[in-house]
Amino acid sequence: MGAWSEEDEQHMHHALGLAALGLHTTEPNPRVGCVLVRAGSVVGEGWHERAGGPHAEVRALQSAGVAARGATAYVSLEPCAAQGLTPPCTAALIAAGVARVVYAAEDPNPKMRAGAAQLRAAGVDVAGGLLAGESRALNVGFFSRHERGRPWVRVKLGASLDGRTALAGGESRWITGAEARADAQRYRARSSVILTGSGTVLADDPSLNVRIDGATRQPLRAVLDSQLRVPPTARMFQLEGAAAVFTASGDATRSEALRRVGARVEQLAAAPGGGVDLAALMTRLVALEANEVWVEAGPRLAGALLAAQLADELVIYMAPCLLGPDARPLAQWPPLRNLDERLVLRFVSVDPVGADLRIIARPAGQD
Repeated sequence: MGAWSEEDEQHMHHALGLAALGLHTTEPNPRVGCVLVRAGSVVGEGWHERAGGPHAEVRALQSAGVAARGATAYVSLEPCAAQGLTPPCTAALIAAGVARVVYAAEDPNPKMRAGAAQLRAAGVDVAGGLLAGESRALNVGFFSRHERGRPWVRVKLGASLDGRTALAGGESRWITGAEARADAQRYRARSSVILTGSGTVLADDPSLNVRIDGATRQPLRAVLDSQLRVPPTARMFQLEGAAAVFTASGDATRSEALRRVGARVEQLAAAPGGGVDLAALMTRLVALEANEVWVEAGPRLAGALLAAQLADELVIYMAPCLLGPDARPLAQWPPLRNLDERLVLRFVSVDPVGADLRIIARPAGQD
């Protein structure tokens, strides 16, 4: 929207940096930061930490006090316009006498839209769109949930240089190094749901929890288990935080055994070819307000998500080793008759993580 000054961009970058402080804690809310500037000086700042707590604008106004009157508010997301768990931020900004509001991206939540319009109606100078792409990237799952009706799905894969994820017998600990595993923990921490398949639980009995210093929230640990094969003694059901089993089975005895250890058991529609319908799963996760889903599973589920066009991003940790042609592949994919049938990806980034490479790729043509 028009030309932005260097000062505008500087303060919005500051607001986005504050928003990122809530990367692991704001679910299901977006990550938002706010900076109040008056006569060229920062007089207040704040960021949203967790759902039910003060929003970024309110925290910034509290830190500024009377200095907020006549100030410019730089907010990384359009201020909310309706009552949620907390009062609307537009009302707080108007009451404080803020003269100008600059926001990055429009709020995709239909319940919270019209913030800019409310502020303009109250005589506040409002401009939006400054560093909107950065705001959307920080809240990619929040925008996905409200605009596409499904969460943003990342599929994590640890692989050898020849694209193998485990030996033929299933051994995979550890192909990648400690730094790569620590990096994956940070992705777990920012996610709403950590999803795996029943085969992975039966073979590896993973914890699927967040194990980083200072972690204050455990994402929902979920397993896709069409036949309810996973036992109640699995480690994912014994740890702090919520766990869920999504199934196509109506076996009441097995369901009750899982519920007795605290697991949420939900029966979803079956896919035509067997298993749980993945589109139905995504619909259910949106109903649970899941923004970002982190998938740690075997090649079968990874391939199924890709085939269903439900995998938005691959996060591949590639180790400098070779496992050979008999080892398990990255994803199960049907044989191709010609190259036109291949799945084409585009690289988003390639970065060293310890001795390994972290490759982030998305399906070609995806925004």
